[in-house]
Amino acid sequence: MATEVRVPTLGESVTEATVATWFKKPGDTVAQDEMLCELETDKVTVEVPAPAAGTLGEIVASEGETVGVDALLATIAAAGGGITAAAPAAKPAAAASSGASVDIMVPALGESVTEAAIATWFKQVGDTVAQDEMLCELETDKVSVEVPAPAAGVLARIDAAEGATVNAGGQLGVISTDGAAVAAPAAAPAAATAAAAPTGSGRDVEDAPSAKKLMAEKGIDLAAVQGSGKDGRIMKEDVLKAAIAPAAAPAAAPRAPVAAEDAAREERVKMTRLRQTIAKRLKDAQNTAAMLTTYNEVDMTEVMALRNAFKDEFEKKHGARLGFMSFFTKACIHALQEVPEVNAEIDGTDIVYKNFVHMGIAAGTPQGLVVPVIRNADQMSFAEIEKAIAEKGKRARDGKLSMAEMQGGTFTISNGGVYGSLMSSPILNPPQSGILGMHKIQDRPMVINGEIKIRPMMYLALSYDHRIVDGKGAVTFLVRVKDALEDPRRLLMDL
Repeated sequence: MATEVRVPTLGESVTEATVATWFKKPGDTVAQDEMLCELETDKVTVEVPAPAAGTLGEIVASEGETVGVDALLATIAAAGGGITAAAPAAKPAAAASSGASVDIMVPALGESVTEAAIATWFKQVGDTVAQDEMLCELETDKVSVEVPAPAAGVLARIDAAEGATVNAGGQLGVISTDGAAVAAPAAAPAAATAAAAPTGSGRDVEDAPSAKKLMAEKGIDLAAVQGSGKDGRIMKEDVLKAAIAPAAAPAAAPRAPVAAEDAAREERVKMTRLRQTIAKRLKDAQNTAAMLTTYNEVDMTEVMALRNAFKDEFEKKHGARLGFMSFFTKACIHALQEVPEVNAEIDGTDIVYKNFVHMGIAAGTPQGLVVPVIRNADQMSFAEIEKAIAEKGKRARDGKLSMAEMQGGTFTISNGGVYGSLMSSPILNPPQSGILGMHKIQDRPMVINGEIKIRPMMYLALSYDHRIVDGKGAVTFLVRVKDALEDPRRLLMDL
């Protein structure tokens, strides 16, 4: 019995796509969920996985053809009795060992996350492992995921070496539960794959048909386009980026010659997926928003006095330390209610006003900057905010945050003061329209009622999207935050 391979849903208002690349040929054995082909729409590239294991039969839609949603792409013949061993991700392979081995699978990675990179293997082939002992660490665009051993035994095989990309539900390796002889590490196939990759200027990767057509139309040289697709494949969006890039940019690309003694002291490390995502999002924010920053300073005398007076009693009653972040969170919530555009976002030609505050609290971790979100912070007490900040901060440092915990924020607070920053201009966290930067508290001479006094002062910075927030609104917001912090009683009186 044959299984049909059809075009998946392509997204809202997208009705057709171009078959860009077939990764398999008729007659090839395929495992369930193994990628068969790649489709290309006007905006995105869609990979089509195998709906079942078996042998790829007839390919109905060839490369370059345009297909509609749910159109037939190919057929898969059911696997025969001798084919199961060729599908490493299939569960029957484990059953064939009569319970003597257990597959190590990629766990759920979070909503909309389909792949991860192998960051570190903590065990080597032949090592004895206990059940639930950590075997390896996966890295997605946002979080790190530790993979525990599903059973006690000996690590018999590693199917994905460090640096490899794996799909959700894919197989990572095998644990032998009866002490059977172990297989050779699977790092060799990865090395062989790398060796087979095209080197030098020769490329055996087929670029997307729409990309080749666009390069021909615009007269763009192939060497001027950096491919972002599989194996460096050039996609349509890559050609569009090259078309709008400044003409002088290619000349600046080559690195300056490096002396041999300097090269010997360099260390080249591949950017983590998290760092790549951070870099892309920050640059996108600069390219998209009309970002501007306004500054003010706040006298922290009253907040510090209030904190010192009640911190011990607060911690005893609520089990949480009273810090400055809850004061700043409350002050920002108060200001957002008066200047709602700072808590809004742009969606096309619409402005979406949020009648709630999901507060993002930027946190530095060994892996990079993450922004866990405290949902409905406007409905929380000081104690609830402090507990939430402490809990999210710990999970962030441990790499335990889920994707859902870092999505949906409406405004962000970033505290560079913990690192000693005196003043900075924070970058927006899209699609948010505002972010408050806190800084170091420093004693400075201030004129108070005609007298010079030493006061603990902090510079505040509000970066905002000028497309939606006017200068008056930004300044008003910052002044309201300043007023609330310099006289915290105003928060209680809603003034």
